[in-house]
Amino acid sequence: MEIRSTVPVRDAADLALAYTPGVAKVCTAIAEEPGLVNDYTWVSNVVAVVSDGTAVLGLGDIGPAAAMPVMEGKALLFKQFGGVDAVPICLDCTGVEEIVETVVRLAPSFGGVNLEDISAPRCFEVEDRLRELLDIPVFHDDQHGTAIVALAALKNAARVTGRSLGDLRAVVAGAGASGVAVSRILLNAGVGDIAVSDSKGLIHQGRDGLNSIKEALARDTNRAGLRGSTEEALAGADVFIGLSGSTVAEDAIASMASDAIVFALSNPTPEVHPEVARKHARVVATGRSDFPNQINNVLAFPGVFRGALDVRASAITENMKVAAAEALAGVVGDDELSADYVIPSPFDERVAPAVIAAVSTQARADGVARM
Repeated sequence: MEIRSTVPVRDAADLALAYTPGVAKVCTAIAEEPGLVNDYTWVSNVVAVVSDGTAVLGLGDIGPAAAMPVMEGKALLFKQFGGVDAVPICLDCTGVEEIVETVVRLAPSFGGVNLEDISAPRCFEVEDRLRELLDIPVFHDDQHGTAIVALAALKNAARVTGRSLGDLRAVVAGAGASGVAVSRILLNAGVGDIAVSDSKGLIHQGRDGLNSIKEALARDTNRAGLRGSTEEALAGADVFIGLSGSTVAEDAIASMASDAIVFALSNPTPEVHPEVARKHARVVATGRSDFPNQINNVLAFPGVFRGALDVRASAITENMKVAAAEALAGVVGDDELSADYVIPSPFDERVAPAVIAAVSTQARADGVARM
């Protein structure tokens, strides 16, 4: 990675404009009217990619230095797919207060904050606190990027099987950052019912030992009152979404409803091998690039931030996320849609423009756009 100038400094006249004394006029203008920072500096087009290195990909808590390659890769994808400049920042602290205070102090230099690879449940509090304190978009991609792409793929999988989202009963394995966010966006989109499980089994009201995040899930999901294991809940279910790193037996997949939909998204090893899942399910997706229907966050976050930055949004709302998912699903036309193609490729040139337009339009509708 590198930072490059957009204008040349060829001679003394250029130097006088780029730095002293010319730069003082810009500084003075911004001091008098702070909003001009978005017109005369890079702030309105740059995102901080922030991590503490505690939940990196499938590697776990490897620390800030070892997390840097992932943050650099994220910044590369921001630029490649969204035209967004991004700066990787790995913090040598893990306390919620420390992370929040540090990001708040850094925020004047950025138009948005992408939180990355911060372990649950701290990631929820970090994001919530920053959203309260900052007037720029804050987006935890492990949660919301996954959720947007999963919803888009599920909308199209439902089309393939001739059903609406409201017809579906889903089981989500995993109540970490991505599992909670996927469950929430599916609820907002109108999925019929969702049962969520963690390492101790299905989450339901009255279960002992639930943290506040899981207590809220217990109130809002599992209307059928199911108890027991993930595999028990799959009997007759229409949808399985795996975000847990665990395994699911073939018999459990076989017990699902006809025309089942299986999203086995754990990496590098899906909860059930796609070839096994295909014996019993109509639509199968994974997080891997070597099987059809890859649920890849890069389909979402560059366009979401580009759309938010373009209208200088003060936040990324739930409606903006759903709008992004609907736009992403819409990229796959009726003539392209099939069981092996429910989500477009990241290299499909239609993806970013569709997501950008949807997010910008929804930001205006939600009243968070400032231009």
